[in-house]
Amino acid sequence: MGVHMNNMLTKAGMAGATLAASLFAAMPAWAQDVAEAAAPTPDKGDTAWMMTATVLVMAMIVPGLALFYGGLVRTKNMLSVLTQVLAVAALAMILWVVYGYGLAFGGDFNRFISTGKFFLAGVTADSTVATFTDGVVIPEFVFIAFQMTFSAITVALVVGGLVERMKFSALMVFALIWLTIVYYPVAHMVWYLGGTDEATGLIFGWGALDFAGGTVVHINAGVSALVGCLILGKRLGYKKDVMAPHSLTMTLIGTGLLWVGWFGFNAGSALEANGSAGLALINTFVATAAGVLFWMLTERVLGHKGSLLGACSGAIAGLVAVTPAAGNSGPFGAILLGAIAAIVCAWFVVSIKPKLELDDSLDVFGIHGIGGIIGSIGTAFTMLPALGGPGDADYALGGQLYTQVISVLVAIAWAGVGSAIAFGAAKALTGGRVSEEVEREGLDLGEHGERAYNY
Repeated sequence: MGVHMNNMLTKAGMAGATLAASLFAAMPAWAQDVAEAAAPTPDKGDTAWMMTATVLVMAMIVPGLALFYGGLVRTKNMLSVLTQVLAVAALAMILWVVYGYGLAFGGDFNRFISTGKFFLAGVTADSTVATFTDGVVIPEFVFIAFQMTFSAITVALVVGGLVERMKFSALMVFALIWLTIVYYPVAHMVWYLGGTDEATGLIFGWGALDFAGGTVVHINAGVSALVGCLILGKRLGYKKDVMAPHSLTMTLIGTGLLWVGWFGFNAGSALEANGSAGLALINTFVATAAGVLFWMLTERVLGHKGSLLGACSGAIAGLVAVTPAAGNSGPFGAILLGAIAAIVCAWFVVSIKPKLELDDSLDVFGIHGIGGIIGSIGTAFTMLPALGGPGDADYALGGQLYTQVISVLVAIAWAGVGSAIAFGAAKALTGGRVSEEVEREGLDLGEHGERAYNY
């Protein structure tokens, strides 16, 4: 519990900075001079690590996720996927500094949303955010940038459930609304510790464990992609035409970039270059490795050959599952999480999804949604000392498991309702889907006037 609580305190430390600023302004001049002299100086090692982690997460989006998704679609839609991932990520970054950071971490308001620091008002190069160690801080701009990449990759993940049929304009409208009413409130609820109990994030206040975003990122994205593909409907020729990936080579490259970038995603969530980051680092190795092997094994058990596509999917399933447990698990617990997530996700994608005729194009719900649920609930178990977790002798598994389940249900409900509103608005304003002619021709030419391959 200690690792998780420190992580949440750090991610939500904005409220204390606001209070400190008001107290500082009320001091006489001589007292302000003393306070300035005693103000903590950003730790250069931690700051350097967090800047590195931020860049690693950026590499997960472009080129990592773009190539991973792009390789999985047909040739005629490759460029459209690259464009969609790049554009929604760029939109998320702009919105984050305009009002997203303010809504998620800006200051006390209530248990569902924050307020303040719009346009990053009051944030300067001297502003700091506390880390785990008393008196150790990092620049607030670094924290803002780190969290900005989380919002960008989360909305980009949703793209995978909608490819090959959604208008670019519809996607951009959806992204703007979805970030505002789904991502920012959930980030606040899970990671914000306010100055009062009434303003502390709802899910954080319950004591839920989410080290790096099982609910905020993966359940959010997975459930939203599921809602989106149901609202948009199936692609033309679904289960009739061949819709095989056009370049598994690119998908493997994207997988590798995602895995490498995920070290920034998970280990960076420690907000320090310390033992907690080291624990998240090794867990990100072993959970992913387990995911690769157990997905391929599940394929064989289900009567299929072990495939590269399965191995790549298993890697992502392992990464997704370990995200909420990265600092809340020992390595053996992380291996179990990766293995279980790969088995269940593979079973759903290979056996259940075809029976449901669910056109979640690139299995965003099947991997991120289901894997996020497994990881978020499983974190209650990985905390057990018997599995090498950081829980102490008084750790209450039953109570924590209940909290994890309730937090998952809230995240599913919030993402489901909010994404339905966002997709409904996008569909009403733009029509939602491309025309049948454009869908047959391919979105590369029909939506962007370009081809990924000129031959």
